[in-house]
Amino acid sequence: MQRRVFLGQSLAATGLGLWPLRSLAATDAGVPGFSFASIDGGRIALDDWRGNPVLVVNTASLCGFSGQFDDLQALHDRYSARGLLVLAVPSDDFNQELADAQAVKEYCALRFDLTLPMTDITHVRGRDAHAFYLWLAAEHGFTPGWNFNKVLIGPAGEVLGTWGASVKPTSRAITGRIEPLLR
Repeated sequence: MQRRVFLGQSLAATGLGLWPLRSLAATDAGVPGFSFASIDGGRIALDDWRGNPVLVVNTASLCGFSGQFDDLQALHDRYSARGLLVLAVPSDDFNQELADAQAVKEYCALRFDLTLPMTDITHVRGRDAHAFYLWLAAEHGFTPGWNFNKVLIGPAGEVLGTWGASVKPTSRAITGRIEPLLR
């Protein structure tokens, strides 16, 4: 059996039952090779976006901040052709998400005309959190405190910034960090 490594320890040792797409070696300078289950089926691998900025946002359809879906779509529309990946990560960790991924997908498509990439419903905190969010907590001390927390990953896989729910995705604080990274 191949031994998988998660920041220097085996995944089995964590007791979390996580399964990354590939081994997660702490030797990588940036974000290890995390992947997410896509809401459309298949996988979304962050390694596929190396060399480009990635904005990862934990979302919830029924949250008071859900109007930020419009801003996330605006970023996607404005910058995706120049290399930005805006990745929405629906989560029910704060009890504000719909019952299943299909309901989330339909709701976001109808209410917000969302076409940006989305993951399946994913835990972002606690012991069942996705490996990406466990890594953020362990290596960068960042755990989402609410829905619509944003994490900007730079082209080399480095964490360039984190923002809470009250910071709009289209704010100058975020776009000012993204624009210099675009092609």
